[in-house]
Amino acid sequence: MHGSTLKLVYKRMIKPLFFLLQAEKAHHLTTRLLQLITAIAPFRWIFSSLYKFEDKRLEKEVFGLKFKNPVGLAAGFDKDGKHLHAMSHLGFGFVEIGTVTPKPQDGNPVPRLFRLPASEALINRMGFNNDGVEALVKRLKSKKSPNCIIGGNIGKNKITPNDKAEEDYKICFQALYPYVDYFVVNVSSPNTPGLRELQEKEPLSALLRMLQHENQATGAPKPILLKIAPDLTNEQLDDIIEIIKDTHLAGVIATNTTIERSGLQENQAEVTRIGQGGLSGQPLKNRATAVIRYLHDQSKGAFPIIGVGGIQKPEDALEKIQAGAALVQIYTGMIYEGPGIVKRMNRFLADQM
Repeated sequence: MHGSTLKLVYKRMIKPLFFLLQAEKAHHLTTRLLQLITAIAPFRWIFSSLYKFEDKRLEKEVFGLKFKNPVGLAAGFDKDGKHLHAMSHLGFGFVEIGTVTPKPQDGNPVPRLFRLPASEALINRMGFNNDGVEALVKRLKSKKSPNCIIGGNIGKNKITPNDKAEEDYKICFQALYPYVDYFVVNVSSPNTPGLRELQEKEPLSALLRMLQHENQATGAPKPILLKIAPDLTNEQLDDIIEIIKDTHLAGVIATNTTIERSGLQENQAEVTRIGQGGLSGQPLKNRATAVIRYLHDQSKGAFPIIGVGGIQKPEDALEKIQAGAALVQIYTGMIYEGPGIVKRMNRFLADQM
């Protein structure tokens, strides 16, 4: 089946049905269906043949890891590592699980995930809902590793005060170390009270130095990246560049969701009704690209950047790469464009090589 046909089927038949459901319920139903389909060998083969695109031109080595292609699944889609194999059959070059915390937590009250269809965006205030790092490790132990790079996105529990946050990150790092290929330090989610305060220069430097000490103590250090908010000023981005260099971090993920609400097509009453949360999707595209370009230019390409935010079509992925991203991640774009977006992006990027 041609990519354009897959896209048409998704947009005209599948998406309208899923969009009748509340967003979080639709997510759970989608992941269950993917899990079911990819668990049966003949269906798995058909599924992979429809959605995977492989080309040697897409292979890339970044922070010491060899990626089959530069398109990854952003954290938040598979918080508990339940769908790694299903996601790898969609053709992602890498999958980031989490954000995971030391203790299980329910997250914020539902509803907490909202669609803004006119803007091709989502607002979420999930609040790091996850089963906890012990459950994630047990799951990763019991399953064969998927055929793609795995990233582990780590955070702190809501009840943990910021002056004790380092211990939470250390627990997650030590527990996940044997099972993931790289780590992401999440201090930029807007949905855990006070978390973004850890992006300030002194606490962030201390946190990253601690993790790098733990990393080096393993004898086989793994790449650690920092995920930043799109709402930082240029002065704060300058601090980030300095911190990355001082702590010898492997790179940056730019960006997380935004608390900004500008550029939305929905009426203000609807946006106000939804309330707080992080905005992702098309309205974030330009700001995320600007942050990537600023980090790349100001640092003179000193570290790799994974670009994420508003990547809805293949040209958006290329734009991020041209701005300075070594790799890209998607999430909201897949909700609006369907799973075939991964194959279309990879085919397009291969043709641009």
